[in-house]
Amino acid sequence: MLDIGVVGAGIRGRMFAGALRQLPDVRVVAVADPSPAGADLAAELGATAYPSHRELLAAHDLAGLVVATPDFAHRDATVDAAKAGVGLLVEKPLATDVEEAREIEAAIAAAGVPAMVAFENRWNPRFVVVRQQVESGALGDVLFQCAHLNDTRYVPQEMLSWAGRTTPAWFLMPHTVDLALWLSGRTPATVYATGLRRELAGAGIDTYDGVHALVTFDDGSTLALQSHWVLPESYPSVFDFRYELVGAKAAVRVEGADEGVQLAGPSLRWLHHATVERGGRVVGVAAEIARDFADLLNGRPVDVPTVAEGVRVTTVVAAIHESARTGQVVRLG
Repeated sequence: MLDIGVVGAGIRGRMFAGALRQLPDVRVVAVADPSPAGADLAAELGATAYPSHRELLAAHDLAGLVVATPDFAHRDATVDAAKAGVGLLVEKPLATDVEEAREIEAAIAAAGVPAMVAFENRWNPRFVVVRQQVESGALGDVLFQCAHLNDTRYVPQEMLSWAGRTTPAWFLMPHTVDLALWLSGRTPATVYATGLRRELAGAGIDTYDGVHALVTFDDGSTLALQSHWVLPESYPSVFDFRYELVGAKAAVRVEGADEGVQLAGPSLRWLHHATVERGGRVVGVAAEIARDFADLLNGRPVDVPTVAEGVRVTTVVAAIHESARTGQVVRLG
């Protein structure tokens, strides 16, 4: 039996806890979060609540820990868990600072613990199919990629109490950067980016409204990225996700936000089914991530995003921020 703890009782921590608890060889035994949400989630799970990850780690002999804190706060829980010999599932991004990402990588390597990063598009059947097409050669050499991943104003203004401590690039682009690197297999060489601070800063939230970036790879192919979070709340989904890959032989376009289920009432809404509950059980992407995490902890072979790939994504997104700040092209080692 695998005893697992969860640090962070927000949307993602709750989702992973629900998906893990239904596995036959897993017990979610503890939740760490200083807010009342931590005690609430622990009560639902029949687990023990703690105000900090250190108290949780001191009280339990865990096989694994889910780190689902805000994106800027992954380092301490992740490094401390690795030093305690605990396997890790870390919510994206691995870190919002390159040195912190490398510290996490070094701690995990020194401890020899299993670890993975929750870049959820790796489990999305749409992108699994695209990956198979790339690997089969059906698309030819990858020439161009373009990814739009945006949110409505609800996310920075209502959903996230900590929006002023992150950016739409840190919150959203790790998804699309990892996706593009995974699909193409290319090595990023340079980054150029621009960002706008206006609407949210005027509302008292010190963050970018949006960021645009162009990544050029070592073979000359390119990736264009857009992430902003100022869509009107009348948008039929809380997020807008579009991805396009143009190859030498064929092209692929994926509409990620409209999953084909539309609800027309007082307004038009797109219903999402990538992760849903069916008969009290979580099914879909989150369930697949949970199952792979359990397999990883049990030493079974799994194809999951590695910590090294997490460091690479953090490095690219950090370069995007540096370029947006300086107005200069940033070269990646």
